[in-house]
Amino acid sequence: MLLTMGERKVERGSSAASDDKQQRWRKAMISGETMASSMLINRVPSSVVLPLHGNVYPTGFYNVTLNIGQPPKPYFLDVDTGSDLTWLQCDAPCVQCTEAPHPYYRPSKNLVACEDPICQSLHSNGDHRCENPGQCDYEVEYADGGSSLGVLVRDAFNLNFTSEIRQSPVLALGCGYDQLPGGSYHPIDGVLGLGRGKSTIVSQLSSQGLVRNVVGHCLSGRGGGFLFFGNDLYDSSRVAWTPMSPNAKHYSPGFAELTFDGKATGLKNLFIAFDSGASYTYLNSQAYQSLIYLMKRELSSKPLREALDDRTLPLCWKGRKPFKSVRDVKKYFKTFALSFMNDGKSKTQLEFPPEACLTISSMGNACLGILNGTEVGLNDLNVIGDISMQDRVVIYDNEKQLIGWAPGNCNRIPKSKSFII
Repeated sequence: MLLTMGERKVERGSSAASDDKQQRWRKAMISGETMASSMLINRVPSSVVLPLHGNVYPTGFYNVTLNIGQPPKPYFLDVDTGSDLTWLQCDAPCVQCTEAPHPYYRPSKNLVACEDPICQSLHSNGDHRCENPGQCDYEVEYADGGSSLGVLVRDAFNLNFTSEIRQSPVLALGCGYDQLPGGSYHPIDGVLGLGRGKSTIVSQLSSQGLVRNVVGHCLSGRGGGFLFFGNDLYDSSRVAWTPMSPNAKHYSPGFAELTFDGKATGLKNLFIAFDSGASYTYLNSQAYQSLIYLMKRELSSKPLREALDDRTLPLCWKGRKPFKSVRDVKKYFKTFALSFMNDGKSKTQLEFPPEACLTISSMGNACLGILNGTEVGLNDLNVIGDISMQDRVVIYDNEKQLIGWAPGNCNRIPKSKSFII
């Protein structure tokens, strides 16, 4: 359901659930005891590390397994730093659900109240009315046409911490009883929202004193990788940091300048956002066309030609024989970069070597995973997607309001208290 071809997701709070749907859901939920949420919690800051599954191509997304409920049951969730709310397809009963890898989540009947700060954070547009004070309705919409509508509940998340303690903190999540599949639909149990908002799982863990409000991921170019919450797995002095744009809804380092092969292109003021829910990277039309021009000019003397019969991505090249990996073709491509100004003093560069922008199609061609964002409705927003974050650790430090990156071995899941960089 999250984006594989980058149609931009939009998340908004709404009390737009129809009265009919609310009544049906309320009848199903009205009975039952509230789960006791008083739990003994170890408040020593630690981290949570979760293995990832999936790849950029051909799967088109990364997901994580979370064990939720009492007793805990496994669910596959799409990893999405571009939205806040975590939700599961929910049998409460389900008005409309899509195919899922596991049986639909059965809620604990522990409803989040309308006045709860987490509920309020989902309705920041000011039109929130508490039609039923005892529950919090939500609606999440994605620009590919997909959506989830439901209510917030609380339940136990069974987690292993790097302090070598297993805990089951009680956290708020969405019970989605009405889903519409989008254009980039694939069967999922739900979405793990890891954005900047108060409703995210990591923000809730942080408010309980369990981890620092830091999210990081390491996506392997071979597939898989790992996700982590907390800040005790890396040496911050070895990370390239740049400030988060304070006014942006998404993880954004603000404006960047595009360079190609170490030389200025004249393209500045490109507003950038990082989004693990997008498989590919998107530049606005002007930057995209300029980059394609520079690439094609560079390749004109190389033994590659456009593979017009390959529809994997808009632009693919073939060689004298099929390529097996990006290593076979990287010598033909120059590195480009985005350069961010840090408080107007120093610059931090995010480089895009061939491995960060190319994928090898099933036909053995090298296809460009940088796409025209203006064509899919991103306007002037430029999105760094999964393909450009592979084989590096990317860190979103919500406490210090910094975004950082460093080369990393994403094929090895870190054990407790071991540094990844």
